[in-house]
Amino acid sequence: MDFSVGDIVQMKKTHPCGSDKWEVLRVGMDFRMKCCGCGHMVMLPRAKFEKSVKKVVSEGGKAD
Repeated sequence: MDFSVGDIVQMKKTHPCGSDKWEVLRVGMDFRMKCCGCGHMVMLPRAKFEKSVKKVVSEGGKAD
């Protein structure tokens, strides 16, 4: 899968706040994400991030 900054992704597990949607803030070897429910930010290694993503809800970083 190809991810870019600004994408909103749905994760397999929900955050304790109840939201399962996250905004991608940084891509690379590590992914920085912000919870769309409460605004909490976390960093995950690429392998764990790609394993945990269910689907891309909206693509925000597509620039031509």
